[in-house]
Amino acid sequence: RMECLAQGADDVPYLAGGADQGGYRDIISPPSQRLLESGDILMFDTGATFDGYYCDFDRNFAIEQADDHSRRAYDTLWRATEAGLSAARPGTTCRELFQAMQNVISESEPYLDDKGGEVGRYGHGLGMQLTEQPSHAAFDETVLEENMVITLEPSLSYGDGLIMVHEENLVVQNGAPRLLSVRATPELPIVGIS
Repeated sequence: RMECLAQGADDVPYLAGGADQGGYRDIISPPSQRLLESGDILMFDTGATFDGYYCDFDRNFAIEQADDHSRRAYDTLWRATEAGLSAARPGTTCRELFQAMQNVISESEPYLDDKGGEVGRYGHGLGMQLTEQPSHAAFDETVLEENMVITLEPSLSYGDGLIMVHEENLVVQNGAPRLLSVRATPELPIVGIS
């Protein structure tokens, strides 16, 4: 929070997170006394405002090591986001954007031991409110236009009730979209604890 404010944000209204062995079970977990352990997947989700406009951003980290399921989940979401970045062009519908990401996730589900259900949407508009229209969902026929600010936020469930979410912020442009966030690394980052 302090770094965002030091970099010029007007406010950082929230910092949410979740952590557990091999993944997390909730995106907005309440604080606990549990210490991070080797093999945990830690997710931070934060938003900041600047001049009345919101950002919505998350990142995932493995603590000291990651199991195969969490590595596969991360890889799937990274590739789904790549598909979303390729599809996010003026003239594309949100339904088509959703489907581009869903195709990657569907192809990977047999390898993820998926016991979860349909998430519903894989991103949204971003601006004067944290979550705005459109929704990147199978039902949304909104056509993307140049200079729309959106999130790509594919997510999936895997293992025994675990979830993972990946998020990028971008501006739709002719040609490649302009990322407003530094692109996540292609491999799940491993961080240590002391």
